[in-house]
Formats: sequence, structure tokens, C-alpha cells
Amino acid sequence: MQYDVNQDGYYGDFGGAFIPEMLYANVEELRLRYMGILKDDGFKNDFKQLLRDYVGRPTPLFHASRLSDKYGRQVFLKREDLSHTGAHKINNTVGQILIAKRLGKRRIIAETGAGQHGVATATVCALMGLECIVYMGDTDVKRQQPNVLKMKMLGASVVTVESGNKTLKDATNEAIRDWINHPEDTHYIIGSVVGPHPYPDLVTRLQAVIGEEISWQIREQTGKDVPDCIIACVGGGSNAMGAFYPFLDNESVRMIGVEAAGKGIDTDETAATLACGRPGIIHGSKTMLMQDDDGQIIEPYSISAGLDYPGIGPVHSYLHITGRVEYYSVTDEQALEAALELTRLEGIIPAMETAHALAILGKIETGPDDVLVVNLSGRGDKDMETYIKAFENEQD
Repeated sequence: MQYDVNQDGYYGDFGGAFIPEMLYANVEELRLRYMGILKDDGFKNDFKQLLRDYVGRPTPLFHASRLSDKYGRQVFLKREDLSHTGAHKINNTVGQILIAKRLGKRRIIAETGAGQHGVATATVCALMGLECIVYMGDTDVKRQQPNVLKMKMLGASVVTVESGNKTLKDATNEAIRDWINHPEDTHYIIGSVVGPHPYPDLVTRLQAVIGEEISWQIREQTGKDVPDCIIACVGGGSNAMGAFYPFLDNESVRMIGVEAAGKGIDTDETAATLACGRPGIIHGSKTMLMQDDDGQIIEPYSISAGLDYPGIGPVHSYLHITGRVEYYSVTDEQALEAALELTRLEGIIPAMETAHALAILGKIETGPDDVLVVNLSGRGDKDMETYIKAFENEQD
């Protein structure tokens, strides 16, 4: 494919593997073996069976008729919120746990922001009987308590991170430190299309089941070969890449990624990397990064724990530079409004992350007959405290 990673692990100028020497053997082993494992019939059968019988795939493609009427176009929701654990994250963790077992790893580590990746990792570790350690920033631990309790109930050790602004970036830093100290028996299940090569490509391929299902579901429901537009929120960017990947070479499909503007891209409290960042290196890859004039990372901010990251997957940086995908940013307030709108129009409470994608519906121009698919990447159980406060403020 035109937009695939090259043999050196780069998407254009972005990507690579900038890693400490202690991790070279692990990352190199994964690089040399991941494509062979993904193509192996045994792996494909195991992955397909677990996605079907454990995760609950295929997830539905739902025609949101009242939302469609409001915006004057045909809006479909890809219901990743209905998959096991409540988000798209489980697709990746199921695939990576199968890979980890084939690599002979018995100890699994992960980072998490919103907690959905942590829950998904703890879930597959419980399923496979593997030790699980999840790193989570203290800020996120406090605002995502339901997911913290789920991880512990599933048998995972949740390590609270107190450094930095105590969010996703800092959790990732600590997970990498752990991996350096335990390189032989540990596999790091990275939760998004970030990190050193081959992780961005690996996670994209595991999440591509989303777009593959959209392809036949849209044909089945509308008679069209492809949707006119696919919309997804973007932090690291795995749910977006999962929805986009099978359509990247089809220029007739418009693609829109939505970042978290926080309190505005003209403020110091934002997580809109593509709007505010420039090229730099974070967590093992070269990508767009929020940084100051001295190259120091600028701490991001978003009401959404899953989008609160100062970087973005290198593939998204490349898709942005080439213009293949359009990227917008949405503020906290706009995302909250979109979440309440979906709840009241369709009876679906979305994750705070997903609400950012929904908020773009009223800001883009499309034809009245266009078919739009919004990747509903997660459900809103974990964000109820945030929503309750917003609802109470609305009533005042």
C-alpha cells in the first residue's frame, strides 16, 4: 500500500526506532517476527476465533437516524463501544497477547490513560494466565476510577505514576523503564500506533478489522462500495487507523481525524499535536510533538484522558503532511455538547474520546446524500463523573 511503513520503519520522514541498547533485542525480535506471525494460519485462526467468540465481533454498524436528520446527511456509527471491555482497545490486546505467547513472554506490561487499554490488557492476561502490570498517571487514576477497579479485579497490578503531569505520557515513560529492567521475559503491549517500529504498523494491522468490517457493512446497508467519509478521534490514533487503513489507497473516501483542543489551541491547555506541534522524538519514534523552543515536551491537557498525549502516531503525522487525512481539533466544551447530543438523540452514551469525533459533524461540509461513518471507539461508563458534572452545570 502507498501509505504503509517502509522497510526502515518510516512513514515518509516519521517513524523509526529510537530505543536504548537494552531494548534492542526485544524490538528487533518483534520486528523480524511480527509479519510472519500475522501471516501464519494458526495465528490468523486464533485471532479470528477470539475476536468472534470473546470480543463479540463483528461490531454493528448503526444508522443513527435522528443524528442524520439533524445534520442532513446519512450518519452511521461503528459500534466499537459494544465490543468486550467497551472499546476498540481489545482488538489490539488480543492480537498482541497471542504474539507475546509465540515469543515466549510470560510477563506483560502496558501503559494507559483513559484506562480502556489497561482494562483490555488486564483482560487478555487473565484469559491467558499471564502476569500483568499497568502503568497509569495519578491524574488519570483519580478521574478513571471505574477502570482502575476493573484492572485490579482482573488481577493486574496498577502502578500509579507521580511524575510530570501524571497522565499518559508519564505512564508510558515508566512502562519503558520497566521494560528496560526486564527485557528477557517481558512484552510491552503498546496501546496505540505510537512507539518504535514495528509497533505503529503492528497495532494498525491488528485494529484494521474495524475498517474491514465497515467495508462490507456499508455495502450491505447502503449498496455503496465505500463510505464517503470516515471520522475518528485521534490521540495516539489507533482507533482512527483501524477505521482508515483498508481505505487509504481509495482516494474517493474522505478521512477526518479529530484531536483534543482542550481549552483551545491558542491556549497553553491543549492536546492538539498536529495543530500545535513540530517534528521531534518521543517514546521511540520521530513524529509531531508538542515542544518548546528548547525541545522540551509541553505538557498536554484534555478533558479526555485517552487524548491527553503530547505526540501522535507517526503514521498520522505522515497522513497529515501528505494531506491524505484531514485533521481538526475540538474543545472540551464542544466534545461535552456532542456527547450529550448523542445520548439524547440516539440513547448512546459515548466515551469522552469519541465525543470529540462526534463534535465535528456540524463543522464539516458534505453532500446531503453522503454516507458518513463515525467510529464510536468506546462507551461512556468510565466518564460518568465528568458527564454528571456537565449535566449538573447545564441544569443550574
